[in-house]
Amino acid sequence: MPRIVIFTDDPGWHGRQLRLAFADRGYDSEYVSLTDCRFAIAAGQTAIVIPGFEQQLPDAVFVRGVPGGSLEEVVLYLDILHALKIMRIPVYNDGHAVERSVDKGMTSFLLGHAGIPTPLTWVLRHRSEALAIAETELKNGQLLISKPLFGSQGEGIRRIEKMTDLFWLTSSHGVYYLQRFIHCAGEGFSDSRVFVINGRAVAAMQRRGKSWLNNVARGARCEAIDLTPEMASLAIRATVALKMDYAGVDIIQDKNGQYLVIEVNSIPAWKGLQSVCDINVAELLVDDMISRYLSDIAINTGVAA
Repeated sequence: MPRIVIFTDDPGWHGRQLRLAFADRGYDSEYVSLTDCRFAIAAGQTAIVIPGFEQQLPDAVFVRGVPGGSLEEVVLYLDILHALKIMRIPVYNDGHAVERSVDKGMTSFLLGHAGIPTPLTWVLRHRSEALAIAETELKNGQLLISKPLFGSQGEGIRRIEKMTDLFWLTSSHGVYYLQRFIHCAGEGFSDSRVFVINGRAVAAMQRRGKSWLNNVARGARCEAIDLTPEMASLAIRATVALKMDYAGVDIIQDKNGQYLVIEVNSIPAWKGLQSVCDINVAELLVDDMISRYLSDIAINTGVAA
């Protein structure tokens, strides 16, 4: 039976959904933490050590989580993903896709470079320059968002609304990431999450926040929406720009009706999305991974791809 690694530290609901989908298609899958993987480089033996796969590397890897840690630790985890791909083990999403999306500065650059509408953004080193940008924006009637370069689920994000807020403007390990705040169309606070798999927008939802932060993890309410061609195209273009197998693309519509991409997630959650959409996201992900990366294995082993 073909064997799959699901890299995660907290399988939870998403991990169970993936294991069920793999099992239904005849694939055995195991949860493994990247913290437990290592290199053992010696002549005549496999250089990558994955618990439970010491004798033979997995047929493919599904990346459901990359742990945080020191720079050296995170580099090691990503090196494991890179090395697996070099050894022709399919990695879904691969290490480069994860790098491009967890680094908000690179995400913003790649979106802008591809001509995809995204909020005005600054990424810089010096506090004096960050303060000057913030003061200018505030004087021009704009609000700013300060974000850690690495982070998720709204952790560490602040909104700069007035001059006194500049007193606590701090860097993220020496780097400032500032983004112009976008006032969304309509009443209250909302944005949209579009889920893209292999260049196809498969589902979307609107998130209505209790405050300007619209993260589901912070209490935002999920609502089903009709996916417009414009939103679908924008989400697909963003996923292509970051070279991802799949992604959760966050889009906001401003007061003038323009759509802007505010974030692209390479390890997106989909529990909230699935609760309001008539699809099984895990099955779509697994089917795409198998059809594109494991079809030869399925044929050789008699497993239905």
